Amino acid sequence: MPIHPQATLRAQQMLPRNHRAPKWAEVPDAQWYDWKWQLKNRVNSVEELEEVLTLTESERVGASAKGIFRLDITPYFASLMDPTDPTCPVRRQVIPTHHELETFTSMMEDSLAEDKHSPVPGLVHRYPDRVLMLVTTQCASYCRYCTRSRIVGDPAETFNVAEYGLQLDYLRANPQIRDVLLSGGDPLTLAPKVLGNLLSELRSIPHIEIIRIGTRVPVFMPMRVTDELCEVLSAHHPLWMNIHINHPREITPEVADACDKLTRAGVPLGNQSVLLRGVNDHPVIMQKLLRELVKIRVRPYYIYQCDLVHGAGHLRTTVSKGLEIMESLRGHTSGYSIPTYVVDAPGGGGKIPVSPNYVVSQSADKLILRNFEGYIAAYSEPTDYTGPDMPIPAEWERQEPGQSGIYGLMMGERISIEPQGFSESRVRPGATQHRLNSREDKWDAYGVGNVTDTAPDGMLEVVSGD
Repeated sequence: MPIHPQATLRAQQMLPRNHRAPKWAEVPDAQWYDWKWQLKNRVNSVEELEEVLTLTESERVGASAKGIFRLDITPYFASLMDPTDPTCPVRRQVIPTHHELETFTSMMEDSLAEDKHSPVPGLVHRYPDRVLMLVTTQCASYCRYCTRSRIVGDPAETFNVAEYGLQLDYLRANPQIRDVLLSGGDPLTLAPKVLGNLLSELRSIPHIEIIRIGTRVPVFMPMRVTDELCEVLSAHHPLWMNIHINHPREITPEVADACDKLTRAGVPLGNQSVLLRGVNDHPVIMQKLLRELVKIRVRPYYIYQCDLVHGAGHLRTTVSKGLEIMESLRGHTSGYSIPTYVVDAPGGGGKIPVSPNYVVSQSADKLILRNFEGYIAAYSEPTDYTGPDMPIPAEWERQEPGQSGIYGLMMGERISIEPQGFSESRVRPGATQHRLNSREDKWDAYGVGNVTDTAPDGMLEVVSGD
């Protein structure tokens, strides 16, 4: 692959503590390390960008365009951008280019159909036992590939107290929900009192077991992780947090300090990266990123395939590139450093894990496997295995109907899953109902689902013993 003519090794390197662009070199530390000052002094215009960077024509066109996704970058994060190298991985994540104005096949406004699965404003109930709770539309800085760019960054779209009430009422009324993920926007841009009140309300709901926070604030603005914030978070355990780092350059001593404070407050940390063209779509860069994350006690959790969202086409890679990267990880680095690579299915299908195929073949008594080196081995299956024989407490089992999916097929709930419109598509022109096709029970699978376990007429029911 050809190297960009302006690309430098300098732009890939990690940076020392208190690294600042010349524009902010004389700002007193008391202001620089004040998160409110960082928010108040964000870069959000072409003129301000040109005080920090030598813009390319593409960046100038993108940043000047009307109606683009919001542009805001904290001075801290802007200082991580290389001023003259347009291939800088930090720069590519937050600076618009003219490519944001281009269309691409399958792009969508709401590519994950989150609004379709939203029973009340700001709540997305896609999976049976957990919800996504959007609490703000504001972020410290704005990623150019944001999957929620339809609402994020727009103050008019943010969520109010009344909508928080609707979200909480829905959670109280649905006891199957045990896990709530706070996101937005970024929950850590909320005032500590507002965030604390929300966490307290969630913790008061008996069936909510886990609260999670998705945030990029510790990366965009690590000085936001104050003692006050850590006290608020530690008062509401069990609470987990996923941060969002895409390149080793983003892991500064300040970010390491912020992560250390969070883990000392009892908050387990994970990381979610997005696979991005020209940012981290190289096995060596991804390996370095994952190793650096583990060094600061952040567990790599997900690598996301970039969503089909407006304006992000130029940052997308192929899934085959993602599989190549995953192939470079297994066996080449610690298991703690290996995330799950997922495609968040367009249209609301949820996260689907994608990985290299390590199963070469399978029979009734053997599994043929290969490792990262190409070593192939046969694993002998037990011939006397009959399955689990222990009783299961009824309250441990999920009771809500639907969404059991493939597992439901294996457990005998049904014999097939039909796509929407499947039956209707097989209604032929001129077809009639007649004596051979009029009985629906012909297609009931004996012993599957809710069908009565009575043998059809003329057949002997055989029950196997122990």
